Amino acid sequence: MAANYLWVRSALLSLQAFTEKMPRVRPFYAVKCNPDPVMLRVLANLGCGFDCASAKEMATVLDMGVEAESIVFAHPCKRPLDLEFAIETNVTRMTFDCVDELEKVAAECPHAELVLRIRADDPSAVVQFGHKYGADPQTEAPMLLAAAKQLEMNVVGVSFHVGSGSQSCDAYPLAVEAARRVFDQAADLGYEMQLLDLGGGFWGRFDATGHVPLEDVSEAINSALDRFFPVNSSGRKVEVIAEPGRYFAEACTTMYALVTTVKDRPDGSRSYYITDGVYGSFNNLVYDHGSVTAKVLRGPGMPPVQPVETETRLPSTVFGPTCDGVDLIFKDVPMPLLRRGDWLQFPNFGAYTIAGACAFNGIPVDNPDIMYVWSEEPTGSWEHSVAMLRKGADKDNPALQAPEHHLCFVADLHDLESIC
Repeated sequence: MAANYLWVRSALLSLQAFTEKMPRVRPFYAVKCNPDPVMLRVLANLGCGFDCASAKEMATVLDMGVEAESIVFAHPCKRPLDLEFAIETNVTRMTFDCVDELEKVAAECPHAELVLRIRADDPSAVVQFGHKYGADPQTEAPMLLAAAKQLEMNVVGVSFHVGSGSQSCDAYPLAVEAARRVFDQAADLGYEMQLLDLGGGFWGRFDATGHVPLEDVSEAINSALDRFFPVNSSGRKVEVIAEPGRYFAEACTTMYALVTTVKDRPDGSRSYYITDGVYGSFNNLVYDHGSVTAKVLRGPGMPPVQPVETETRLPSTVFGPTCDGVDLIFKDVPMPLLRRGDWLQFPNFGAYTIAGACAFNGIPVDNPDIMYVWSEEPTGSWEHSVAMLRKGADKDNPALQAPEHHLCFVADLHDLESIC
């Protein structure tokens, strides 16, 4: 199987950048992006809220001591069993975007604090949601607010999602302006809404200087909040939250996959088979419009190969471990010659990867071994990675506080090979 190297401190650095750049916005981590228990516990200990979409996600964070008030049940079309769990655990803040959902919640949870989700697509986002969720703020929102009023339901705010991996800084101001209009429509009906949920869409990679580049989008959001949701003379202000997932999870994980088989093809190209694939962490290639960057790491204890500057490179295709022909990572990419026992390293691999994995073919790619390191992010060097693991595997770090069975700290290069 594969191994994931999770740089836990990245969550702290990302949170510090987020709250520094957008002090009015409290992040509610999108659990679906990566429900790793250590990541969740660190974020909970640092004061994050959580965006949950199912009973299992709510139970996971509640079991860590998170208060129900720090959870938003952000699924506009809820399954009955999930709604029942929310009611039982007093998770009352939940989204809706249609009359049927409004009537469903009114019948089962009349004390709900409803958040009306509006459509606010960024056309440049990697994954867009407007075709599936979100009421039109001009034509549908007024009708939904009127229906909620007739049902005597409490609508406390507005949410939107510009799309996962949003590319445009203009998307948020436009959405905030649309939300302001909905707030005003609600006020005309007697509602006093107090919550604005900015949704997700934030990128989460570190730049060359080790910082999270949030300046452009944070300036756009802060300006829009000051314009459309200013603090009034009495100091009262709307509560603003966001639902970043990729922002926290993407850069925290580097994945390592072992080369198990090498095939020389008649046309001079090569095929390689590795220990993870599209039924595992690489499901993001299918579901999340993902792309991968691979770095070659020579297997420990293996004889040396050509120097990097003179290495032969052949068109190379990399397959995952299952029998499905679709289990393809990339095709005809020039790569150095690999051997059975070498490794491929995939950085920035924490968002919408292992969260969507399964055990197709009986191959447990949905349950990789995970090495948690606090202090430093991984590099391409085996030797440096192991030195960091020895130095950074601080089981007593107070930010972790995770059950021992979740932790796997590597002390030697061959330990990584043995668990895969």
